[in-house]
Amino acid sequence: MVDSYRICRNREPRTSLSRRARLLLFGVLALRVTTPAPEDGEAVSIRPAERADLLAVVRIENASFSQAWPYDAFERFLGEPGFLVAEIDGEIAGYVVADVTQQIGRALGHVKDVAVHPDHRRAGVASMLLSRSLGVLAAHGADTVKLEVRRSNDGAKRLYREFGFEPLRRVPSYYADGEDAIVMIRKLG
Repeated sequence: MVDSYRICRNREPRTSLSRRARLLLFGVLALRVTTPAPEDGEAVSIRPAERADLLAVVRIENASFSQAWPYDAFERFLGEPGFLVAEIDGEIAGYVVADVTQQIGRALGHVKDVAVHPDHRRAGVASMLLSRSLGVLAAHGADTVKLEVRRSNDGAKRLYREFGFEPLRRVPSYYADGEDAIVMIRKLG
């Protein structure tokens, strides 16, 4: 998915629409996207999270992180355009939580949480979720996106670098267990 995304992204546009207008159309009109997963051919649907998805999201969170977000943390993001789930065969396979806030007069996107169910890892689901969330953030005015990642999470850092994120700074003892975070940032547009 990442390779095809890059190929499409780098292609010369065939319309007179600006990049931001094309991203806005992508984010607003394509609320549900279905794409075959790269390895097994199962269809992956990316859509906004619904209340009925929350238990599955929390289960994935608990299976993915030692310091998991509680149910009510996800509940607060319901209805936000950047809370997306990936669905395979009617089951939630992963999710992303992202939003846009104003920072010093500029819209800043923030990818807060991304996780994929252990049975669906290494199948491109995280790439699809991240790709879609970046489009949604751009459509909602973000020109820069940031995220935090554990210093020890080499797999996640590799994925984020593939999407153009660069390390900005280290935050000592960011996580409750004392591990440092690496803040990564990417310009959009």
